Amino acid sequence: MSIPPQLPDEMARYVRQIRYAPLGYEGQRRLMAGRALVCGCGALGSLLASWLVRAGVGLVRIVDRDLVETSNLQRQVLFDEEDVARELPKAVAAAEKLRRVNSQVTIEPVVADVGPANIEALCEGIDVIVDGTDNFETRFLLNDLAVKRAIPWVYGGCLGAEGQTMTIVPGRTPCLRCLLSECPPPGTLPTCDVAGILGPTVGVIASLQALEAIKLLSGHAEAISPCLTVVELWDGTIRQVNVAQLREQVDCPTCKQGQFTFLSGKEGSRSAVLCGRNAVQLSFAGQPVSLEALAERLEKVGQVTRNPYLVRVKVDGYELTVFPDGRAIVGGTSDPALARTLYAKYIGA
Repeated sequence: MSIPPQLPDEMARYVRQIRYAPLGYEGQRRLMAGRALVCGCGALGSLLASWLVRAGVGLVRIVDRDLVETSNLQRQVLFDEEDVARELPKAVAAAEKLRRVNSQVTIEPVVADVGPANIEALCEGIDVIVDGTDNFETRFLLNDLAVKRAIPWVYGGCLGAEGQTMTIVPGRTPCLRCLLSECPPPGTLPTCDVAGILGPTVGVIASLQALEAIKLLSGHAEAISPCLTVVELWDGTIRQVNVAQLREQVDCPTCKQGQFTFLSGKEGSRSAVLCGRNAVQLSFAGQPVSLEALAERLEKVGQVTRNPYLVRVKVDGYELTVFPDGRAIVGGTSDPALARTLYAKYIGA
């Protein structure tokens, strides 16, 4: 479809990308009807959300479990020091910023930990998933859901000056489990606590991911990369491994055998050490927490702050942040056992 002589008012802001012939007017129309899930709104996710909103994707659902911290600002481009001072969840802070960027896009912030209990609902009505997570357990869960529901998704990860990305279209391309048969055990891979991370690495990988998502949403799945792309910015190298035939070469338990062990909850943990935070997240299945009542109780033991999204208490050199769903982040330790002990002591079993 050619570009009309006079673009509709709601499309005029996208004229520069509409003039890019492979996308065009019809591709922009499809983008504006598209629905994307940004899973994780840290370094990768904040930039992914920004690119998709600016491109005019009709609905962008942003889910993240964490708060904005000062150490995030080196690489998480949507946030600033005011967000830190307000103790805002990342999904909420991102939505506030992006609504000022593009009021035409529906932005849905969700403050939650992604797990087997909520992933189906989070992906309801979604056309593409983009990976802004920081751990392989969540990525294997996304992969299970994507294959089961036939939703394309774009994997991405960064560490140090290196990053990698791969686009997965269920039924057509290899899935993540074709590439990695098992989720790496905890402690076997370096984290940004140890190896660090450079902001420009995030920018490159997030941009590659966002462009793949734009291809999918605009109706150009034939243009997606058939490769696992690995970039090493410090050395200035790019390596691409063609994985197009991998699906036929392996007996993948997910996309060949239909085993969705992470989605069923048979695999996966209920605690996670948070990258770069010296903190542990604890998740619980139970009743919602009354933040008001909890804040009143905790005022007797430590310094308490509260907003509509969380209660935080500083006590004995630790910092416990509790969300309405009972999930908690225990700061000041990377030991899950100690984190559970502190939760039981101050919040309750």
